[in-house]
Amino acid sequence: MKSTVAEFRELHTHSTPLLLPNAWDAGSARVFESLGALAIATTSAGVAWALGYRDGRHLPFEEVVGVASRMARILTVPLSFDIEHGYSDDPKTVADNVMRLVDLGVEGINIEDGPDDALLLAAKIDAIRTALSKANADLFVNVRTDVILAGLAQPSKQIQESIVRGKLYAKAGADGLFLPGIHQPDEIQAVVNEVNLPLNVMALPGLGNANELGKLGVRRLSAGSSISQVLWGKAEQVAQAFLQNGDSDPLYDDSMSYPHLQGLFLKR
Repeated sequence: MKSTVAEFRELHTHSTPLLLPNAWDAGSARVFESLGALAIATTSAGVAWALGYRDGRHLPFEEVVGVASRMARILTVPLSFDIEHGYSDDPKTVADNVMRLVDLGVEGINIEDGPDDALLLAAKIDAIRTALSKANADLFVNVRTDVILAGLAQPSKQIQESIVRGKLYAKAGADGLFLPGIHQPDEIQAVVNEVNLPLNVMALPGLGNANELGKLGVRRLSAGSSISQVLWGKAEQVAQAFLQNGDSDPLYDDSMSYPHLQGLFLKR
């Protein structure tokens, strides 16, 4: 049975963060689900690369719809799709785009400010909430601010600016706050104390493990593009070796068997 938005929202209330191994296509999403992932989120970078685009708002929205529809078809756990900035600067267009994903059965989205004015993202969130209300629909809106990741403020002011934006987005109707780049325990604690939204952080070298983050109040931990980058790196190494010497044996090192892969997609 397909999961619901309410079930997805409840996953953000536990003392241990919801762990999200971000997928980039229906196949990777299904593999992660088979490993016990309670929900699947996407990496916009991984999705873009898999489709032959650069990361950073270059994807045509029809491509996004295609990937989302294939993931929604194959998954039974909640799906949260990263829509970058919503693929438009017009709040109504963004809301229309989001409703197309809702119609596919997507339970959550990530939407970001990036270089845009925070008030523009707040207007997009408000437009999304209005559209959801009119359709009597629900969606978990996880809002990403790039204050730290993209250096949108001086280092000494990044946490305070993140808190200001988090409060603005919460007032506009956000369900969660994604703050990639944050890693210091005291800074995480400061955001948790000030912003009344479940905090989502991104995996980084040196970041505490899930139990440690949970004690700080983190409710969601995303792998980001890291898993896709690992696999792209492995594919490059294997292909390069094969092109150099044509040796077949390394092609089967650490590979997932054909029967196992086939079995993941039975009755789907």
